[in-house]
Amino acid sequence: MHTKPITKSHSQQTTKVKYLTITGLMAAMITIMTAYICHIPIGVNGGYIHFGDSLIYLAAALLPTPYALAAAAIGGGLADLMTAPMWTVATIIIKMLITIPFTNKSTKIITVRNIIATIIAYLISGTCYFFAEYIIFGSFSAAFLSSMTGSLIQSGGSAIFFVIFGLALDKAHIKARLTTQ
Repeated sequence: MHTKPITKSHSQQTTKVKYLTITGLMAAMITIMTAYICHIPIGVNGGYIHFGDSLIYLAAALLPTPYALAAAAIGGGLADLMTAPMWTVATIIIKMLITIPFTNKSTKIITVRNIIATIIAYLISGTCYFFAEYIIFGSFSAAFLSSMTGSLIQSGGSAIFFVIFGLALDKAHIKARLTTQ
């Protein structure tokens, strides 16, 4: 039996399909985790606390940046579209921004850089949601307090879940499995 040798383009296509598949799965899990699992409404502004950001952090540590940006935007955007539509546009932008400090270049998910990235993601999320809340509701002092407090709880919880998930996936050598053909 004669088979064609695997060419670089075939290998690249396989990798793209793998990344697209994982992106879709991450977007779906982000949506579910954000909209339904540990979804805790706070305040009167339609905001809520969730731990879906832990999966955004995970996507950012597993996937190349364009794929992580897509998973975060789609997952966060769909969750808000279903639960708090007025936040959808802001969420799509903010969730993409919080993926940027993470790296997928390491052989491990949990690295010093990715742990520090959770703090940077909190600052990005809190600041951006503050501006979004100010634009939507026009209340400067209330927006700052509610935005930073909610973001601290959400980002802190998400950081803890990210480390727990990441350590478990590192123990299972998921990054190595993802990068091999």
